[in-house]
Amino acid sequence: MTETTSDSTDFSEHDPVDPAELTAQLVDLLTVERIDTDRFRGKPQVDGIGRVFGGQVIAQGLQAAQASITDGKEAHSLHAYFLRGGEEGPPITYDIARDFDGRSFANRRAVASQDGTPILNLTASFQAHEQGLSHENMPFPHVPDPSELKSDQKLRREIFADKLDQMSEGQRRFMLRPRPIEMRPVDGLHWMHNEPREPKSQTWFKTVGALPDDPALHRAVIAYASDYTLLGTAAIAHGLSWMRNELVGASLDHAIWFHAPARADEWLLYDTDSPWSGSGRGYNRGRIFTEGGTLVASVAQEGMMRKRRPKPN
Repeated sequence: MTETTSDSTDFSEHDPVDPAELTAQLVDLLTVERIDTDRFRGKPQVDGIGRVFGGQVIAQGLQAAQASITDGKEAHSLHAYFLRGGEEGPPITYDIARDFDGRSFANRRAVASQDGTPILNLTASFQAHEQGLSHENMPFPHVPDPSELKSDQKLRREIFADKLDQMSEGQRRFMLRPRPIEMRPVDGLHWMHNEPREPKSQTWFKTVGALPDDPALHRAVIAYASDYTLLGTAAIAHGLSWMRNELVGASLDHAIWFHAPARADEWLLYDTDSPWSGSGRGYNRGRIFTEGGTLVASVAQEGMMRKRRPKPN
């Protein structure tokens, strides 16, 4: 029987920031600064260390592309290729190419760079609103409501409560730090399992606080969150985990199709599966639904996935 939790975010007295502040930090992170007509600058993550989160670069690149559209068209798809891992700290610049401006559609390219070196190429397509033939043939998965599930943060605290003293300060911060997007996994922390299972995963997510009424920002937050859990779905089939240091991997490309407007501060279900892995790569798909069952986005990603070899003695 699943333990029922309240619908509010689980924060303890040890957390240094409240949900509204966490959400404001995310909004600030995804708000790019225009430094020239078609050049933008993205801020670094507050207290970020190591590699830049891929979802951040995708979301900032989308925001830069969206800022170059002035006639009301909205993004309906993006395709991104990760070229190199970005480093936390230095700002990221986004150079926009206006490849096409038509009556119904427009296209933008964004090149994300750090210190003059490209780290990601992104192409986004935009469309003016119109009515058209409509169907939806993707049944909503039978899953528990988010109110019946524990957050991943609460699960981490419970599972690692007696192991915190054995972790470094950096490991504890990574494991327990408050996050602006709350995740409530349907099957618990799948990266804790070491038995091969069907490569499927379902997670509810939303920002921990309310977002402004800006559809472009909500698309950017959904793009940001779409990089969570996705690559790890392929690893489920092999009973291996990045968190246990059993795999070496990196995202190679990422695509999103936005089907319908959605609020990222209301519960969304991320339903992922992995039809294939091989040749050192894993292919993953995702579908994002509203709590009412509307399919609002589809995602696909391929990533490098190699079993880590033990170091020679």
